[in-house]
Amino acid sequence: MMAWCVTWGNWLVGKLSYLGKSTLFLLEALACCLTPPLKGDRIVKQLWFIGWKSMPVICLTAAFTGMVLALQGHPILRRVGSEAFLGPFVDLALIRELGPVLAALMITGRAGSSLTAQIGIMRINDQIDALELMGLNPMRYLVAPNFWAMVIAMPLLSAIFDVIAIFGGYVVGVGVLGLNAGVYFGEMNNYTVLHDIVGGVYKSMSFGLLIAWICCYKGFNSRFGAEGVSTATTQAVVNASVLILVWDYLFGALIS
Repeated sequence: MMAWCVTWGNWLVGKLSYLGKSTLFLLEALACCLTPPLKGDRIVKQLWFIGWKSMPVICLTAAFTGMVLALQGHPILRRVGSEAFLGPFVDLALIRELGPVLAALMITGRAGSSLTAQIGIMRINDQIDALELMGLNPMRYLVAPNFWAMVIAMPLLSAIFDVIAIFGGYVVGVGVLGLNAGVYFGEMNNYTVLHDIVGGVYKSMSFGLLIAWICCYKGFNSRFGAEGVSTATTQAVVNASVLILVWDYLFGALIS
């Protein structure tokens, strides 16, 4: 019994320690983001890396997501005589949930893993220590630009995801299933309100913050060696993906 208590006590202490360290890391990163000087050139560079270079995977994923939604949603709506609402079905599912979530998961796998590996390699090569010796704050130089870039890029990528996915649904709904094009877009206009769009934007921004936080923290605290970097990268992708899904539920419950 005592051994069981010690084992679970050590586990609990370890988790609380991890939570405390990661929270302090987040607060320090936010302080660097909100106080001058900001590294504008590095923010632009990271925007290009996170945003523009993620466009192929975002566009491809969005197109097939919209087509699958239309293909699977049409038979369900037809059972209740509501085929005309295929447009709002696709539109609201994307703007409120699937667009921000799927875009965030794709960015986590493509850009978040890369950020973790880059910072982790800098850690094991003592480049972060070298920055400190030169009088540069690693949090301001490495982490803050990634936070800004993620928070700016995620709403834009989610918006592009939504637009492409809606047209993917249009291709299937109108071109394959024979729905009238005017009905598809007309009903969408009737049922989509500003609250849905704003909620999707805020959700995307919060996802960007979560991705930057987890991935930068894991890279910054990576253990030495190739195994340490690979472990940190894997943990960053898994933890960020799970946290995105958990926060998606909490955010939806709060703003509904």
